[in-house]
Amino acid sequence: QVQLVESGGALVQPGGSLRLSCAASEIIFRFRHMAWYRQAPGKERELVAHITSGGITNYADSVKGRFTISVDNAKNAVYLQMNRLKPEDTAVYYCNQHPRYGFFNWGQGTQVTVSS
Repeated sequence: QVQLVESGGALVQPGGSLRLSCAASEIIFRFRHMAWYRQAPGKERELVAHITSGGITNYADSVKGRFTISVDNAKNAVYLQMNRLKPEDTAVYYCNQHPRYGFFNWGQGTQVTVSS
């Protein structure tokens, strides 16, 4: 059973940066279409970034130009580099496959809070 583990969330001031990490020992990320999602209080979970097995990336308009998704094949990790953070980026962030390929069990997520 695949277990996804997200980490790297923190409290950060507006304009700051964070890098989130996602690990799972049971799958090899470079063969998967992976994505980062976020869920803010009272809102539905939304897909914010996606990377294909071929390395093509796509982003939600709200994060385009500020967030970068990547896969480290050597470490078998998926990252989300988040720059120029805004208060509206506050949410619990999760990694999982792109919806088209079905979901693994959701991890616990990692909390990102952007506030001064």
